[in-house]
Amino acid sequence: MKTISKLTAAMLCTAAICGAAYTASDVLEAKAENQSLFHDKRPIITPQSLASGAYDPNGDFANDHNPKIEHLFLAWEDVDLATLSTADAYARTRGRALLITIEPWSWARDWRVAPEDLLSGILAGRYDANMAAVCSAAAKLQSPVTIRWAQEMDEKNGQFTWAYWKPEGYVKAYRHAITVCRQYLPSAKYMWSPMGKEGLEAYYPGDRYVDVVGLSVFGYQPFDQKKIGRDSTFVEATKPGYDRVKAFGKPIVIAELGYQGNDAYNRAWAEEAAKPHAEFPDMTAVVYFNDREVYPWPDGLGRPDWRVVASPLVN
Repeated sequence: MKTISKLTAAMLCTAAICGAAYTASDVLEAKAENQSLFHDKRPIITPQSLASGAYDPNGDFANDHNPKIEHLFLAWEDVDLATLSTADAYARTRGRALLITIEPWSWARDWRVAPEDLLSGILAGRYDANMAAVCSAAAKLQSPVTIRWAQEMDEKNGQFTWAYWKPEGYVKAYRHAITVCRQYLPSAKYMWSPMGKEGLEAYYPGDRYVDVVGLSVFGYQPFDQKKIGRDSTFVEATKPGYDRVKAFGKPIVIAELGYQGNDAYNRAWAEEAAKPHAEFPDMTAVVYFNDREVYPWPDGLGRPDWRVVASPLVN
């Protein structure tokens, strides 16, 4: 096992593993930053809402009966797979299915290989054991499992190694990884999950390899104001990606949802995010990303804080 970074530990952390309660030092630190731990901006759930879920390392959804999906992130090179059984027990006691995002790299940046080396290694079978290890461990779990592999391949912001691949390379790698996983985990559903950008269609691996389509939808008020001069809405932020993937005829899930702005902005997004919309008839679920953004946004806008207990931005 390689030594993992602080980032790796944070991404491995779920409420099941790291605990759900804030400590006294957390509260003091938040007060020092003039923040409130108790401002809650989670999506508003009603009896008519779509299924909801969360990636929740902070444990804010631990006692929330609404989420039906527990989202985990695993890097296939440096993960302690024993934690999966803990996450499984946590999900089962809350009646939640597991969405497991497998990222084909190491979270320790100095261990990562170049994009073409990673692609050629996958196609040559050098990483089959990594995929097999995760999928065979997931096969032992009792919760329903969806596997999401190498997400947001169409996002060209330099964040993910696999986003540097040409579409035909990505398709071959995705098919290879899913074929390996199915040998150990035939009962899982498999999610292909672009960001939602123009041209994503070229990365579609084919109906045989996709059970559900995922999208990522984020609303960040400073970005909206800089780029379009006003606040965006959930529907207008979601529609471009949705319209690009609806032709595949698969159920569609927002696999990563986040928003951050002032109180009015957060409230507007929270009210709309889990609501059924006529524009999105194939949307089945929304899964909140309850953490800070990992990478800075462009134009010096910093790292948005998607956490549901983060204080709102001030105008």
